[in-house]
Amino acid sequence: MALRAARHSVHAMTTSPLRVLVAGGGVAGIEALLELRALAGERVELTLADASPDFTYRPMKVAEPFARGTATRHAMAAIARDAGARLVADTVVSVDDDTRVAHTEGGLELRFDALLLATGARAAPAYEHALTWDDRSGPEHLGGLLRDVEQGYVKRLAFLVPPGPAWPLPIYELALMTARMAADAQTGPQITLISPEVAPLRLFGRAATAAVAAELAAAGIGFRGCAYAEIEKGHALTLVLHPGMRRIEVDRIVALPRLYGRAPTGVPVDEDGFVAVDHHCKVRRMRHAWAAGDGIAFPVKFGGLAADQADAAAEAIAALAGAHVTPRPFHPVLRGRLLTGHSERFMHHVAGGGGGDGTVADHALWWPPGKVAGRRLAPYLAERDGTAGAASAPERAGVAVQIDLTRKLAASSS
Repeated sequence: MALRAARHSVHAMTTSPLRVLVAGGGVAGIEALLELRALAGERVELTLADASPDFTYRPMKVAEPFARGTATRHAMAAIARDAGARLVADTVVSVDDDTRVAHTEGGLELRFDALLLATGARAAPAYEHALTWDDRSGPEHLGGLLRDVEQGYVKRLAFLVPPGPAWPLPIYELALMTARMAADAQTGPQITLISPEVAPLRLFGRAATAAVAAELAAAGIGFRGCAYAEIEKGHALTLVLHPGMRRIEVDRIVALPRLYGRAPTGVPVDEDGFVAVDHHCKVRRMRHAWAAGDGIAFPVKFGGLAADQADAAAEAIAALAGAHVTPRPFHPVLRGRLLTGHSERFMHHVAGGGGGDGTVADHALWWPPGKVAGRRLAPYLAERDGTAGAASAPERAGVAVQIDLTRKLAASSS
């Protein structure tokens, strides 16, 4: 794992206000903007560089083909305005750390005192003869397959998690919701989920693994763990599972993509394009840059972790700007909201030790109960969507922060 302790990530600067450039307006970028404004106030001058006109809540893309929800959109200009940031509708393509200048695709030069890279990852098909799904896919991307399943043309269907850095939860959602749709249509294809994981969603702990395994079994979905698949194309699609060379013939395959980093030129990266950072998300071998999100060298790619990484980086930058904050290192906490065939499961696990068996429930374990539990982003989006004041919300502490309900429940029962 590329997150290693650094002895000196934060050194206070006298420049006021500190010019902070956030490159990328995804989950990590927006979380960082909101956190920096909240912590540092007028001590920072914020600029957001992103060519996209909208921020799309991509974790809900998985629900759209099954009419289980929609991926909401918010204008990037409105988000930047709310965060008190200048928006540059362009993409940062290169960085000079010595001169503290970033260059955009459109030829602009953006000067900074601190740079936060939130450029995300690039998705590429992992298999030639599979339907690749990622959270940029539109609802019609699976439309043909789902119609064939409903009409009984697909008898054997496989869902694959490729090797490498990934967030496997969506493939479970796709398999479970497809199985439910097939059951409703009374077509009943044989569905198999194949993953390098030891057990279903093992990263969430034993409690979640048991619950998800039960969901798969109830839906009639077979699970093949500790397996890497190759696809042979003949008269039928054949999956060859390693180790063991077990062969499975299928009609159709749905796979998650392989992910690669896409950092700007001038940023040190590994062989897959990912950026190595320390525990405060400071970029290694750079003096003025931090990074958060799918583009860093961390094995799990997930919006909730991206938000946590952005918070760690924002605290370090806020301290650099002279804010009264003690930067805390990134500590991975996994919060997953799994859409099943009929309802949803909330899963919580503290990674890296101390998390026990984890927690799983059919009710919210954090609030707002979105798929991305960002400390600033979750309540901000809930307010913009008009869901912040839901009757089931727990008692609020007076500030817009994400609330970890597992801690509240533990405290109330002690």
